[in-house]
Amino acid sequence: GFGPGKPGMKITRQKHAKKHLGFFRNNFGVREPYQILLDGTFCQAALRGRIQLREQLPRYLMGEKQLCTTRCVLKELETLGKYLYGAKLIAQKCQVRNCPHFKNAVSGSECLLSVDILGNPHHYFVATQDQNLSVKVKKKPGVPLMFIIQNTMVLDKPSPKTIAFVKAVESGQLVSVHEKESIKHLKEEQGLVKNPEQRKRKKRKKISGPNPLSCLKKKKKAPDTQSSASEKKRKRKRIRNRSTSKVLSEKQNAEGE
Repeated sequence: GFGPGKPGMKITRQKHAKKHLGFFRNNFGVREPYQILLDGTFCQAALRGRIQLREQLPRYLMGEKQLCTTRCVLKELETLGKYLYGAKLIAQKCQVRNCPHFKNAVSGSECLLSVDILGNPHHYFVATQDQNLSVKVKKKPGVPLMFIIQNTMVLDKPSPKTIAFVKAVESGQLVSVHEKESIKHLKEEQGLVKNPEQRKRKKRKKISGPNPLSCLKKKKKAPDTQSSASEKKRKRKRIRNRSTSKVLSEKQNAEGE
């Protein structure tokens, strides 16, 4: 089994962890420092098994880690009182990540599921002993799952849902979240996606109309009066496109080097 005392067992576990991490890295962009979301059950199991998470996790995952939790998890541990005081102390030392439950806290498991929603852009691992939560996490492609078994930490192998998702991406049926993120990141770098506030400020300086998308409806109402304005806009667009392509070519050159 997974007894911590067995010689060679630790090396085998590390090999498996390395293999699973490689899979998540290549297919979902998971990277160091690994963001590990702990719930109360995991903190309690670590305490019982005398597992020093800060020392043992980086050794097991062979990389930097960031222990995280949410307000809801802390609140849940507080409500459960003295019995989980030790677990609460462990959770309090974690970074608190934002969750959508500012006004009304929800259960720890419900909270961790909602933080991991929308394709897990922050690449969170979920660390839990809660069987129901584990089953739900396994239904989400690309979310690494961790648990403690016989006082030993284990990174679970990629779930069937995760493997099916990767196969669908490979066969071209889906665009992976990782790719979508890269596309978005590239657009941001090239200035194609801008902060709405920045846009407003820049527009004020130029004293031109609102962005082309919001003009579309207005143009239909009064096509004659805005024809000269739209010609100007076209010229401006050309200039803007030129600067975008310039940025692109500079970026390619930089990457080439």
